[in-house]
Amino acid sequence: MLTVNKLIPQGHGLAPVLLKRATTVALDWDKRQRSRFDAQDAQGEAIGVFLPRGSVVRGGDVLVAADGSLLKVVASPQPVMVVRPCPDHGSPFDLLRAAYHLGNRHVQLELQPNRLQLEPDHVLADMLRQMHLVVTEERAPFEPEAGAYAAAAAHGHHGHEHGSPAAHDHGHAKDHGRAHVHGPGCKHDH
Repeated sequence: MLTVNKLIPQGHGLAPVLLKRATTVALDWDKRQRSRFDAQDAQGEAIGVFLPRGSVVRGGDVLVAADGSLLKVVASPQPVMVVRPCPDHGSPFDLLRAAYHLGNRHVQLELQPNRLQLEPDHVLADMLRQMHLVVTEERAPFEPEAGAYAAAAAHGHHGHEHGSPAAHDHGHAKDHGRAHVHGPGCKHDH
């Protein structure tokens, strides 16, 4: 059995050639939210994962085995409820309302611009349908939000502090050596 005890979020810092050569391991959300689990990689080799308590594995993360081999994590399709606004009389705001109500129930939720995804639950499905949302059951990868206090690397955070003056520079031209600052007269939309 291959033993894994290290996680590299999204493979940051690894050369693309190493990521290309890495074998994959497909894991559903139930496994990926655990810090200790057994699985099989794409070549059928058994792996035992022993990460620090509280670790969460995301699709695209890279696991490092004790022998130095790399395993790229794939979020495997699983049963999910997909919630969309009604095409006849709904609006994207309906999804915002639904996310609010689901958040009040501490439901793990994946947010997309045109839909929400959550684990199947018939009681929640009924509630959402009463809100005039379209609820379907599908098989898809599930990557719920990490939460406001989770590590910045989770779920594609763009990697800068929001408190610094240049935090939202985003590569815009500097004005005579001064950092770009957002506010009145900024002359572009964010």
